[in-house]
Amino acid sequence: MTPTEKRILIKVSNMYYIENMKQSDIAKRLGVKRTTISKYLKRAFERGIVKINIENENYEDLEAAMEKRFGLKEAFIVSKSYDLQAVKQYMARAGLNLLRRIVADNQVIGIAWGTSVRELVRLAEIEKVPRIYADFVPLDGGPENIDSEFHVNTLCYQLARAFESRCHYIYAPAITRTVEIRQAIIQDVNYEKISAFWDRLDIGIVGIGAQVKSSNLVWMGDFGREAIESLSKTGAVGEICSVFFDSKGREVHTDFSDRIIAVGLDTLRNLNYSIGMAASREKVSAILGALRGQIINVLITDEMTAKIILNE
Repeated sequence: MTPTEKRILIKVSNMYYIENMKQSDIAKRLGVKRTTISKYLKRAFERGIVKINIENENYEDLEAAMEKRFGLKEAFIVSKSYDLQAVKQYMARAGLNLLRRIVADNQVIGIAWGTSVRELVRLAEIEKVPRIYADFVPLDGGPENIDSEFHVNTLCYQLARAFESRCHYIYAPAITRTVEIRQAIIQDVNYEKISAFWDRLDIGIVGIGAQVKSSNLVWMGDFGREAIESLSKTGAVGEICSVFFDSKGREVHTDFSDRIIAVGLDTLRNLNYSIGMAASREKVSAILGALRGQIINVLITDEMTAKIILNE
């Protein structure tokens, strides 16, 4: 590796990991394609310029307690941190290790969009993962008002590419503007194709949103915070794939329930692996609802959140 090559790898790594710049912004600044930045990051990791260290603590007892209390297939507890971004990176590591173990040929693997899932995808892009002959599909429609880097189709494509598998896109918003638009979409050939994959899902990877500022619906800008917080009157405590549920994991009817384009909660309940990724005190009620309703059977969270959940 020449000094010039090493310099650009260090520069890109600092911009991405330290300055938290988007790959698209780095590419624009350096005058190269976004795919080139992805290659630089992968090369930096392979050559030891970037090293990911996770505090090694034994959480076996805590994981066993979570699995027993909620009948989970598995629980993965990572180190707590005051830096939520660091926690998401730890969860991404645990999630990717799980995927390495359970993915197989001819599976259908679905992913939702969100910051925790995005970290998993980012890690998969720069680390070696097994090549599989599988289908990756979005679990909900794509947000219209956020950067394409967070779009469910983008995340799905990047994760499928990391595993050298096939990716299928959904051409629909997470929530349509009218009921009539949704009716038209679900009659389209693209929706029929994606929903057919939902019927064959083996693995689902989702974030868990609280019905506060961390909800994806607030984040993507289609709903104001006041509208989301008003959902407390319905008993909603959280959402998965834009579908809200109560403290027992039962779907809550909202003003936009009949406009949602997403996989159903019952489908997630019946998966071999329904993997939920979430951490923070404000998400405890939402995580508890998902656990009680058995919407997920695998939970990836941090030590602090797990302890609060067990105390609840």
